[in-house]
Amino acid sequence: MDMTADSSATQPGSLAQWLAGHATLGGDALLGLVALIEPLGSQAAIKSAVNGRYVFATSGLVQMFGRDSVVGHTDAELLKPDEATALRRVEQTVMAQRAPVVSEHKLDISGRRREFSVTRLALGQEFLLSVWHERTEERHREAHLQRALAQIEQQQSALEQVRRELQQGSGRDDVSGLYQRPQFDDQLLREIDLSSREHREFALVVIALDASPGEAGVSEEVQQRLLEGIGRMLRANTRAMDCACRIGAQRFAVLLSGVGLATAHARMEQLRRQSAAQIVVLNGQDLGLSISMGVSSFPHTASTQDELMQASENAVLEAQRRGGNQVVLASIAFG
Repeated sequence: MDMTADSSATQPGSLAQWLAGHATLGGDALLGLVALIEPLGSQAAIKSAVNGRYVFATSGLVQMFGRDSVVGHTDAELLKPDEATALRRVEQTVMAQRAPVVSEHKLDISGRRREFSVTRLALGQEFLLSVWHERTEERHREAHLQRALAQIEQQQSALEQVRRELQQGSGRDDVSGLYQRPQFDDQLLREIDLSSREHREFALVVIALDASPGEAGVSEEVQQRLLEGIGRMLRANTRAMDCACRIGAQRFAVLLSGVGLATAHARMEQLRRQSAAQIVVLNGQDLGLSISMGVSSFPHTASTQDELMQASENAVLEAQRRGGNQVVLASIAFG
């Protein structure tokens, strides 16, 4: 039987610790606790510290053991020998330490494997209070989620491998699948020229990953998964007439052709929310994807390539300074 125990319940501010220091409250305190415990889905029991027999058990605990009665019985009479031994070992620790202990137990009850978190507290020298909370369904959901994440990770890896094979020699970035800085610079100059001649607007967005892949402690594998994730998101959420590129190790940019500042902000705000919902998986764990964006426009924010880039860069740095996961508009110079 798997079992772990800790004494985290002894930290300052613990209700159990406070009660242990106010033993004079007696039965009133226990009555109040039991009344609160049951509606929360937990069950309580009290054992004799001398012989290990239950002297009190809530009705839910009795049902949990699948018995007509628990009072008067020991764990050895209710459970398998190894399970009863593990429970008794934790109880001895509680009585010796005189401090609350939380432990995890896997028990075979009525032919079914069930998991519990149990908090125990000594009541003087004679009795031991235990509060049981079943974790079986929670653990099943966690296991199901892990399987689903593993499947997503496998699918993402396969899709990225196919994408790389298809785009070899296309001039795109291997990791993100987006166009690179040279193509972006050419497209930006063309967009400035076209918009100048036709007297129309366009927007430039610089995007930064909040969990910067270049940060110390972020592994190369995590870096690659995050960059792949933002690449997938930008490819799926930009129009054919737009230009999404990777312009640096930690920077991306999007040219929104024929789009003004207000519309660009609304679209990028929607993109920011979508990024938060992206699932980027590595080793069964969702890494999360949080981005900051700086938006400038031609010709209202700036009218040259360098000025536009600087305005968007300043805006994205401001977004990160505010805590990240934000869209910030570049300032417009009047007069």
